[in-house]
Amino acid sequence: MKRVFSLRLPFSLLPLLAILTLLSCRASVRLGYGSQSPPADSSSVAPVLSNATILLRLASEDLVEAGVRKDVDELLEGNFPASTRVSSAGLRHLPAALWRRENRHLDVGLRAGLDGRLQIRVRSPRDYKIFPEVRRSLRDWWKNRRFQPEIMNELVELVKRPLDRHRGRADADFATRYASCAVVGNSGILLNSDRGELIDGHELVIRLNNARTHGYQRKVGSKTGLSFVNSNILHLCARRPGCFCHPYGEDVPMIMYICQAVHFLDYAICNSTHRAPLMITDIRLDMLCTRIVKYYSLKRFAEVAGKPLEDWAKFHDEKMFHYSSGMQAVMLALGICDQVSVFGFGKSADAKHHYHTNQKAELDLHDYEAEYAFYQDLVDRPQVIPFLKDSGFTVPPLVFYH
Repeated sequence: MKRVFSLRLPFSLLPLLAILTLLSCRASVRLGYGSQSPPADSSSVAPVLSNATILLRLASEDLVEAGVRKDVDELLEGNFPASTRVSSAGLRHLPAALWRRENRHLDVGLRAGLDGRLQIRVRSPRDYKIFPEVRRSLRDWWKNRRFQPEIMNELVELVKRPLDRHRGRADADFATRYASCAVVGNSGILLNSDRGELIDGHELVIRLNNARTHGYQRKVGSKTGLSFVNSNILHLCARRPGCFCHPYGEDVPMIMYICQAVHFLDYAICNSTHRAPLMITDIRLDMLCTRIVKYYSLKRFAEVAGKPLEDWAKFHDEKMFHYSSGMQAVMLALGICDQVSVFGFGKSADAKHHYHTNQKAELDLHDYEAEYAFYQDLVDRPQVIPFLKDSGFTVPPLVFYH
């Protein structure tokens, strides 16, 4: 009985063993195919995605907002901000005596409040009107502080409409862009060629930071439709009698971006004397430019220096890092023009930094190489530009003249 039982047991298990063997073979086949799938691809994709995420996150960080908000609040309360300027010597806190010397155009003084803060004190009835204008302009500017790349689609209304009104154009022209625009930088490479006639052939010519054209017409042209400056330039102009800031003529409109909130004092004074529109860039455009330039600076830091993205801040003072005036002027032109030509951007070993000055050194707060990489993408791959590609904005054709 035992023998019979021992012989029947294996035969009774044969179907079960067959099933187990088949399942085992299938599992082995699956594992075999799995091992043939490229693990290198999956492992290489993960870091790329991780770096891209880190890159966007770091570019979106804003360490300046708290300081600017503090200055804005101080000014709205009638107090002089403690930190208003960083000079070439690294001066962060502007002493009251120096502030008075730099602001002789304002008939105001400073006094210490009960809390020790410096308060603005008006000395002349003529200047009482300054502070309501300062507060109004400052509030209008600050209330728009939010990241909104769609601002590019609003620039025709915000910028071109005031320009058209100034020139007496019909309302029907307001919704259309300029057919062609030239953005003229200040690089010394402009002296290497005669582009003046080509520049003047554009419908709108935008010049930067009051760079003079007299004596350089053959190189840089003579036509100017819009003067683009930073508020430091306006501050220097405001110190002159009558706030004269019109190297291209008193009828040429001006637009500027705000470097320091305290410059709204200069704006309030100059705005009352300007015959042409004196405009301030929408702070949403400022924020977009800041993120784009920081993104390209971070990206270049990782690709060229081969260092971790998180180490970027060790080589850049983030509270001082900023885009150049030229970069924002190009962004502005992209929003109001059907075609944009750029002149005088770039550098050469045998060229001056500015064609009209003897300056050769670059400012540390700008990453020009990162901006050049951005311009290259504008020309070759506008669809990949971060923050801009998902805004619904179509980048118009861009031509760079070196």
